[in-house]
Amino acid sequence: MVANTVRAGVEIIEVGPRDGLQNEAVTVRTDAKIAYIQALIDAGVTRIEATSFVHPRRVPQMADAEQVMAGVPRLPGVGYAGLVLNRRGLDRALAAGVDEVNAVVVATETFCQRNQGMSVAEAVRSFGEISRGARDGGLKVTATIGASFGCPFEGEVGPDRVAELVRQCADAGAGEIALADTIGVGVPADVHRLVEAVREVTDLPLRFHFHNTRNTGYANALAAIAAGASALDSSCGGIGGCPFAPAATGNIATEDLAYMLRRSGLDTGLDLDRLITAAALIEGELGARLPALLGRAGDFPGELSPERDGGS
Repeated sequence: MVANTVRAGVEIIEVGPRDGLQNEAVTVRTDAKIAYIQALIDAGVTRIEATSFVHPRRVPQMADAEQVMAGVPRLPGVGYAGLVLNRRGLDRALAAGVDEVNAVVVATETFCQRNQGMSVAEAVRSFGEISRGARDGGLKVTATIGASFGCPFEGEVGPDRVAELVRQCADAGAGEIALADTIGVGVPADVHRLVEAVREVTDLPLRFHFHNTRNTGYANALAAIAAGASALDSSCGGIGGCPFAPAATGNIATEDLAYMLRRSGLDTGLDLDRLITAAALIEGELGARLPALLGRAGDFPGELSPERDGGS
């Protein structure tokens, strides 16, 4: 399988099965989730956030986390991440056989309480416990700083506040830092400001999680690459959102991102036609047209037929 990396080591991390589905009104069947994951692997995806280990009453779409992990294909070079918010979630993730865990610390008090039922300081302490447990289990751990670009309840979030949380998570053993634009308010200038602030406190690999709520997600992705990002999250079909953030619409779409990067001279190793197939599969399950655009317009350029070659 071709590795899904681009120049300078940027990875495309597929989050559709987790962040993509968690905010949908439709609860997708377990076998359909597994088929979606298989279709993503067929398209060349090798790092997948497959599910989250959270309380089923809080996020019912993720209630089948163990069943999903029991059914996903185990292939060389393909890794699965699980989102966890506390030690109980970590224990479930370890038992289910994830390859890595992603733990969240939200940057503002109001959103952190709504998202996790704890203060920011408590979330940092919880991350430390998760990090120790994950590393003891031989797993990589990512610290995601939620609402890094802005909060739906408290508004602007300063880069210095984000950097301080990054420092604390780095000190607690994070192997990767993800900066999340949870409600899609950021612009490229914000990306550069955040990277500048965060690089004052850590040299850990930086990953970015963009939502396209205000149609700036793809511009932010290019800005993140220019600023030295090691990884970008995206969701096949462009689905996604946060159940605890008003108007948090879909992630940037994997197929649209891969198209943009390829046309920019950055080979993702992903098969665009197969990504479109994966998106169509989950679109059928959700019963609604998805935000991604590549499946509607098709790839470009196609091979010219003899009768078109040289025509007007």
